[in-house]
Amino acid sequence: MHTRTLGRSLEVSAVGLGCMGMSQGYGPNPGDRADMVRVLRSALDSGVTFFDTAEVYGPYVNEELVGEALEPVRDQVVIATKFGWQIESGKSIGLDSRPEQIRRVAEESLNRLRTDVIDLFYQHRVDPSVPIEDVAGTVGELVEEGKVRHFGLSEASAATIRRAHATFPVTALQSEYSLWTRDPEPEVLPTLWELGIGFVPFSPLGKGFLTGTVGATTTFDPADIRASIPRFEQQNRTANRALVDFITELARSKESTPGQIALAWLLGQNPSIVPIPGTRRTPRVEENASSTTVALSADNLHDLDSLARRLGVAGDRYNPHHLALVSR
Repeated sequence: MHTRTLGRSLEVSAVGLGCMGMSQGYGPNPGDRADMVRVLRSALDSGVTFFDTAEVYGPYVNEELVGEALEPVRDQVVIATKFGWQIESGKSIGLDSRPEQIRRVAEESLNRLRTDVIDLFYQHRVDPSVPIEDVAGTVGELVEEGKVRHFGLSEASAATIRRAHATFPVTALQSEYSLWTRDPEPEVLPTLWELGIGFVPFSPLGKGFLTGTVGATTTFDPADIRASIPRFEQQNRTANRALVDFITELARSKESTPGQIALAWLLGQNPSIVPIPGTRRTPRVEENASSTTVALSADNLHDLDSLARRLGVAGDRYNPHHLALVSR
């Protein structure tokens, strides 16, 4: 796999691996931790060197899993994790990006990840009670101390990105982005390209919808986050099917999969984009990694883009509570 550069100097594989689903979010969690360790280690065999986790995934257990799996190959990988939540009794109960909290999370994440430095440290959600300048300044101090290498933001607005970047350079923004989630395009993406900041789309496969494996009759376990997302209500899945049908036909013509087409579209938008699809299975890791070999023509990219814009999307990407936490 070829590499891409986030910000000024963070070199990563062109496709990364989102690790959240190995510990939460998509139905019953895997029963065998050793299986997930094997999946994580197999990703390196497919050329994946960029791994994304967070303290709140679990909470904590996902960082522990990533730390265990990648400790033997730590010098070959880039690990991103996140701060910004107040966690009590195993649950996130709100936001907390006070400087002392950022420092505490950094120390605890370093221990769980079994490393002496965090490659990329994101603020998971913007905390309106703490000036972003204080957040950026604190992470900047951690960089000076050698505990963190790069500073990132997640789901932040263009105005917040500018303020943070003016205090300490932002290497990457992580937000949801795919053929059916285009929210960053009007303001955020132009800001990133102007400032030289990389972009890391999560849920680049539409939480599985763009792979063609989720249909109108699919049922979700109560522990699956899609059970609470309006976009995945049955009537909305039916309304959104036309885009997936087009992707599937294009995939057949390219001897690829719908998921690979969706990732190839993202990779074709800008060389500073590094998607992080998540999975619990090695074959899917291999499939996603191979999306870098799928050649989409300018006409293919245009057709996908035009169809997605024309069709639009039925249903919000989050419930009201989570929507209130983004684009601040």
